[in-house]
Amino acid sequence: MSNRKVVIGGSSGFMGQHLQQKYRAEGREFITISRSGADLRWGDQQGIQQAVDGASLVIGLAGKSVNCRYTSENRAEIFRSRLDTTASLSTAIAAAKNPPALWVNSSTATIYRHAIDRPMTESRGDLGDGFSVDVAKAWEQALFADDLPRTRRVALRSTIVLGHGGVLGPIKNLAKIGLGGAQHDGWWPVSKARRAARTGHFPGAKRGAQKFSWVHIDDIGRIIDFVEEHPELEGPVNAAAPYPVDNATFMAAVRRVLGVRFGPPMPRWMLEIGAIGIRTETELILKSRWVLPGKLSAAGFEFTYPTLEPALRESFDLPAA
Repeated sequence: MSNRKVVIGGSSGFMGQHLQQKYRAEGREFITISRSGADLRWGDQQGIQQAVDGASLVIGLAGKSVNCRYTSENRAEIFRSRLDTTASLSTAIAAAKNPPALWVNSSTATIYRHAIDRPMTESRGDLGDGFSVDVAKAWEQALFADDLPRTRRVALRSTIVLGHGGVLGPIKNLAKIGLGGAQHDGWWPVSKARRAARTGHFPGAKRGAQKFSWVHIDDIGRIIDFVEEHPELEGPVNAAAPYPVDNATFMAAVRRVLGVRFGPPMPRWMLEIGAIGIRTETELILKSRWVLPGKLSAAGFEFTYPTLEPALRESFDLPAA
């Protein structure tokens, strides 16, 4: 591959920072786009068009974090930040004289339904409903909206990404103070406003049985490399390690790796109060995400971190067991 230039849209987040380090170490040229602190800013459409013209790979990662309270303002920004930036990349690629061969855009495994009966793959997965699913569907629709005959497109349906930073920081801190138990779902009142906004979480798993699908950040970079090398891969691709666990098993593994012996279960009412306090939503930990990497496995991708404990140890900078 003679041209190896990469354009990273949404370069300031957890995944974007990791990919910058990866490509810098590999000596690969990359151009970053972000709201600040990048080579280009969103809104500089001419600059973005010049960047993607002649690139071999475009990666779209931009979007406001869903780790927030789902107020009307935050809901609007979650949509806008994803759809506007994806449309910007699409417009730039459509106008390019030498468009990229591949565009990998973030999506989310949250697009699938709450699943406790069977795992979801790209071919056998059922899409869910509610606000988070609406966001995921709209994001993917924006990726595939325009006619881009010379650019292969992949929607990377990522599960929870483990690594240095990200979701594991708060989980580690809670575990160390004895609050690292399984997170138990249960009844909680859902207001009319939440029903109308489609943001209410209704109980669907008992005693930490909700599935926890995950992937290590190192494997995210390797998946993008693999997709680039395998032109048969297109459309939705699940970025999920092949051995998901349930919530109780995940939290027990966190405690074991950290050497924490005690972690009582956390009931729904306690989780809801805590979520209000730290300005987040319990859906992020109570929805059962049971996702398998169907396309990647069929194509022969091998994960560096297929199982949970080694991924946690690396993420926490702990030696292998």
